[in-house]
Amino acid sequence: MANHKSALKRIRANAAKRLRNRYQAKTTRNAIKKLRNTTDAEEAKTLLPRVVSMLDRLAKKNVIHKNKASNNKSKLTKLVNKLG
Repeated sequence: MANHKSALKRIRANAAKRLRNRYQAKTTRNAIKKLRNTTDAEEAKTLLPRVVSMLDRLAKKNVIHKNKASNNKSKLTKLVNKLG
């Protein structure tokens, strides 16, 4: 167990950030699944910018790697373009 006040605070802060990161990552994964499963071109075109924004935000905060975000954005954009 940590002995210093600053170490205890760091443990609390890390736990809070971990929860926030997990929530945001899971929300983004669900949005990606929703976009992949949609068959309506108009709905997909409205969902795509929102999902891209979520991916960019996660990459900026180093929750996911920037290349993973780029790969996901590329694949999703191809999918949406193929729909309509």
